[in-house]
Amino acid sequence: MGVGGYLLLPWRFLVVLSLRLLFLLPTGVPVRSGDATFPKAMDNVTVRQGESATLRCTVDNRVTRVAWLNRSTILYAGNDKWCLDPRVVLLTNTKTQYSIEIQNVDVYDEGPYTCSVQTDNHPKTSRVHLIVQVSPKIIEISSDISINEGSNISLTCIATGRPEPTVTWRHISPTAVGFMSEDEYLEIQGITRAQSGDYECSASNDVAAPVVRRVKVTVNYPPYISEAKSTGVAVGQKGTLQCEASAVPSAEFQWYKDDKRLVGGQKRVKVENRPFLSKLIFFNVSEHDYGNYTCVASNNLGHTNASITLFEINEPTSSALFQAPGAVSEVNNGTSRRAGCIWLLPLLILHLLLKF
Repeated sequence: MGVGGYLLLPWRFLVVLSLRLLFLLPTGVPVRSGDATFPKAMDNVTVRQGESATLRCTVDNRVTRVAWLNRSTILYAGNDKWCLDPRVVLLTNTKTQYSIEIQNVDVYDEGPYTCSVQTDNHPKTSRVHLIVQVSPKIIEISSDISINEGSNISLTCIATGRPEPTVTWRHISPTAVGFMSEDEYLEIQGITRAQSGDYECSASNDVAAPVVRRVKVTVNYPPYISEAKSTGVAVGQKGTLQCEASAVPSAEFQWYKDDKRLVGGQKRVKVENRPFLSKLIFFNVSEHDYGNYTCVASNNLGHTNASITLFEINEPTSSALFQAPGAVSEVNNGTSRRAGCIWLLPLLILHLLLKF
């Protein structure tokens, strides 16, 4: 607590001096708790920011006067409150314990607190240290960035907390591949398109759950055509040529036949463009449509092209609908078997007549 938190009225200065004389509290090194049986203070107290801290001091019936101090400022003397901070309250003042509570603790409350008692005309003190923990908080982080492939980038993530948080960076798009940096700064030399995506900064100090923030890194690169296949179509049928290209920013497509650019809106030909795909559609292919076509993909970083052929194939013939040879063979075999049975019948009748 700062001195401003415990403003004393002017007349109380005399009381403070009297109290110090009464307790024989020197301005130098106080008596350690191990030098006497009383008072017995608790171990160091650790609380999180915003919580309440309880400071206890064990006494007995030999104690005649008690007080709690923060450094050289008196908080409580017996039942009397000497500070103006409403967060400091007296919890217990009995023959066995003297305790106070500091509510809604903040970082400026951290430090030593002294329990001072008077026993048998001998002053004794015991000191406890209040430790205030603060959850991690990211106070500064790089903005989303768009950069050309091959460039260098530096990402920053500044965090505060008590104890000081550990800061880590990792690449999480498309999947996390482990920590890339265990520092506030992440340096990437000659970034590639595979390193684009989201980068996650995490700050943790075990006081609370880690704090996580993300930075989106967009890597720009010129287009490259990943798929462009030639297609065979019969005359009079519908045909489609496809051209796929990857690029950031997305590529713009153009189609050419020889030196003539093809555009949409024609009766027999249509161009359909998507961010990574372009289609050249022929609704009724003619002999004039066959030949080589060029797909051009471009963005502000460059361009590329691919040659695609629309070639002719024959339509299916009606011969495919003829009856299968196996079926004809099966019919012929059945006729032959019936004819054999007709010739055997007279021989069987003649055999029976001769037998009788």
